[in-house]
Amino acid sequence: MQLKELNVVAIGGGHGLGRVLSTLSFLGNQLTGIVTTTDNGGSTGRLRKRSSSIAWGDLRNCLTQLVDDKSVGSQLFDFRFDGKDELGGHNLGNLILYGLGQIHSRPLESIKLVRRLLGVKTQVFPMSETPTDLMAFYPEGRCRVGELSVDEMPVMPKNLMLAPLVKTLPSCVDAILNADLVILGPGSFLTSIIPPLLVRDISNALKQTSAHRVFIDNIVAENSPASDLSLDEKLAWIEENIGCLPIDSAICHDKTVKSTRISVCHHELSSDTVSHYHSRDKLISALNICISKAKSETELKQASAVS
Repeated sequence: MQLKELNVVAIGGGHGLGRVLSTLSFLGNQLTGIVTTTDNGGSTGRLRKRSSSIAWGDLRNCLTQLVDDKSVGSQLFDFRFDGKDELGGHNLGNLILYGLGQIHSRPLESIKLVRRLLGVKTQVFPMSETPTDLMAFYPEGRCRVGELSVDEMPVMPKNLMLAPLVKTLPSCVDAILNADLVILGPGSFLTSIIPPLLVRDISNALKQTSAHRVFIDNIVAENSPASDLSLDEKLAWIEENIGCLPIDSAICHDKTVKSTRISVCHHELSSDTVSHYHSRDKLISALNICISKAKSETELKQASAVS
């Protein structure tokens, strides 16, 4: 079975999820993106301080990655104001989505409208329509609030939680339960990959789905306390915090990465133009190899059980 035959759900945030969605955009409506909405930095953070809203920045990035970067729509939504006045540093796409969010009663309606404007066929959902923030706890009990603070922690937090606790959309749960493949990452471990897993509806769906669940590792070390963790340490941290391990295999650029818990597919992933970006062609190749390997392992287990 090849990637083009599958229903795929990709979960995460930042540029990592946008890159995955862009890579797999040929799947059209067979592809669903579930986007982290806890960012509190930059243009997004300033808008969230103005009035309570979900973080629009990662959603905007994912939507524009799904259209031609030379199109007027993409350039419009990616346009960033310079200068030091009130508009300086703001992204026009964030302002548009924020404005639509003030008009519509639901963020999902704003996203649907922008998808129509940009001609995006892929379903893109926020992890929740309710505003929430990350809260990280030190081993001794102190805490930090907000994505920016979490990534700046000198040590790994003992655990993370969302404040307030939120629910996801039924469409997100349905997409995960009906998926053949679920992709987590690449991106910041604590602030892009983990937040959606903290939504109980999402983690429960990931536990129940029959989809193969693959983690895509970063090419270079991230700038956060998670950079010092081995793959198995990340898996243990997820299991302790989420209550289950929603990962069956990992795709790693670094050939030295090993795991005693899941299958690891090593594959050259670096883009020829920007070395820390995942190459689209190489990522597709790696996913196809991972899918084939998982299918072979499943068939071998089934044959062993019969015999």
